[in-house]
Formats: sequence, structure tokens, C-alpha cells
Amino acid sequence: MAATNLGAPRSGATKHRAKFHTLTVAQIRPLTADSVEVTFAVPDELQGEFDYVPGQHLALRATVDGRELRRSYSICRPPTSGSVSVAIKRDLGGAFSTWANSELKAGQRLDVMSPQGTFTTALHELDGKHIVGIAAGSGITPLMSLAHTVLARSDTSRFTLVYTNRTALDVMFLDELADLKDRYPARLALHHVLSRQQRSSTLLSGRIDEEKLRLMLETIIRPASVDEWFLCGPFELVQLCRDTLESARVEPAYVRFELFTTGEPAAAGGDTGRPVIVAAGDKTYEIEFTLDGESATVTTPVNANESILNAALRVRPDVPFACAGGVCGTCRARLVSGDVTMTENYALEPEELARGYVLTCQSHPTTDKVVVDYDV
Repeated sequence: MAATNLGAPRSGATKHRAKFHTLTVAQIRPLTADSVEVTFAVPDELQGEFDYVPGQHLALRATVDGRELRRSYSICRPPTSGSVSVAIKRDLGGAFSTWANSELKAGQRLDVMSPQGTFTTALHELDGKHIVGIAAGSGITPLMSLAHTVLARSDTSRFTLVYTNRTALDVMFLDELADLKDRYPARLALHHVLSRQQRSSTLLSGRIDEEKLRLMLETIIRPASVDEWFLCGPFELVQLCRDTLESARVEPAYVRFELFTTGEPAAAGGDTGRPVIVAAGDKTYEIEFTLDGESATVTTPVNANESILNAALRVRPDVPFACAGGVCGTCRARLVSGDVTMTENYALEPEELARGYVLTCQSHPTTDKVVVDYDV
């Protein structure tokens, strides 16, 4: 799933209360041997709850083999009234993605959270802009929506996409990308890089490493011509791109990124709050939180090193979250009083941190009492 970070403020990102609604699956469309596009029908009465801008994502909730699972997936289509679509690639050992690819069918109903995320651009300021996307595998998902919208909204905008996969058979949205290139031949530059399949160009063959990326910046993508960069994929590729762009003197403020993995999958906790026992005599922290206008308080032992999210779930199972790994930003809340330490942050922007927002799945109290507000 998904997380963003950048230094420059944007406008246009739709903000919704992180709340689940039950939607019907309208269509399941195979993309590759191990990925599908899932389209949900959005009824008129929920249209306002599912307004979105390109680059945002949805959290899905389902019960699989008796266990509640939540996962976030990026929206893959430009804004469309009456429907919303995500792409789900089967991950090795991924319970939700395996279920979605093999068992999810049209007509089933699923809990879908209102769109979240800020991996987008100022859509009213596209004239003359050159935007570059670098994606790997299912990282193409948000960039599909973004590329469609950027090119359609302005006759003078340009989009360059570098998309890396193992082989041509692994390329998601292959036909759609070809159609987009045919529609905007002069304004869309499309570069498929295949790591396990030889292409006519050595630059587009093999894994993207620092040497190959630097060569790309000297030939097919000149940084001086680029206004914004969008990076999406696994941690290693995103970090390589960020470091290489920084060394090429690209301002970090104009580099947006979204992660599908953090490089530490074991750090992402569970899907529900783990049990914590408060024994007599234990030194504790008090956590107070507000959600949907109602306040609740929970006590957590100091030695448990429990996150705010985990503690809150023990008394309010409707507290919003999806990945529990600091990636998607669904559990975002504002710190009203007290202090916390945040283990990881792949989702909050610098201006959000400055305003006191924290990721509750990664935040641990360090003062006797901590107060957070999910409603702000």
C-alpha cells in the first residue's frame, strides 16, 4: 500500500473522514497472471464520500478464513462518477491479495474506506508542467490515474513514465499505457524497463541501479526540465531514486513518494489491537482520544511499549487504520497534549508534523498522559 511525503504544500487533495462504507464489486478484470483490477459501484448517496483526486488510495476490509484483514490499494482510474477502481497484485504470502485474486467475485459486497492520501499534484496548475513518474510493479497503480489526469487536464503538460518489471508478462495496464501513448504521442514519454528480459536498449534492460538511473538522468530525463517527481514502489527503489535525485541537486520538496513496502514487513504489527494486561502496581500511561465527537480513555503499561492505535483499539474497535506499519497514514491524528515518540513515518508531510499530527500506529507515549484527536 501507500504512503507519501514531500516538502512543498499542495492543493486539491480531497480530505475525507476515514470511515468504511459497504460497496458492491461491479467488475473483476484480470490485468496479469497475478493481478486484477477491482471496480466498485458507488451509489448516488455515497458519491460525495468517494470523490477523489488521482493518487489517492482506498483501504479495504474483509473477513478471510475467520480473520479480519485490512489493506490499502491505490485508485487506478481517473475520477469517474459512479465507480472507483483499484488494482490488487498477489503478494507472496499475502492473505488479502491472494484472496482478492482467487476468490473475490463481482456482486460481492466489501467494506471500503473513503479515499485517503496526498500523493497528488495541484491539478489547477498543470499548464507547461513536466511531471515524471518512476514505478515498479504494482507501483504503477496511482501513476495510471495521475498520468491520465495530468495529460487530459492541460494541452501543454508533459508526463514521463519509467516503469520497471521483470518481464513483459508482468506489466500491469500494458494495453492502457499503449493507448495513452497513442493518444498523447508528443506529451507522454513511456519507458518500459525489464529486469529479466533483454530489450533492444541496454538502458532499458536489467535492474535499475544507481549507475543506470544516473545514465537515465543524463539522457532520457533531464532533471532541469522536470517540475515534479512521483516515485512509487518498494522501499529499495524509492530510496535509491530519492538519494540519486538529491545528489543530482533535485530539490526534495518536489519529489513525492509512495511506498508499497517499507523494507521491514515484520514491523507492521497485526490487524487488530494485541492483548495487553495491566497488572497491579504497573507504571502506566493514560491515553485519551476523540473519535466521531466522543472521547475515550485507556491505560497502557509503560513496559508494554504499546502504540496509541493498539491501545485505542482495545476500547474502540472502529478506530481508523489500515496498514499498521506507518505507510498509509489512515491512523493519522493530532497530538493535543503530552509527548510521543514515532517509530516510523512514511506518510505524514513536514507541514502536518509541524501542526502536531502523528501516526498513532507508530506513536508511543512518553509522558504520563497523552491526548490525541482523530476528528481534527
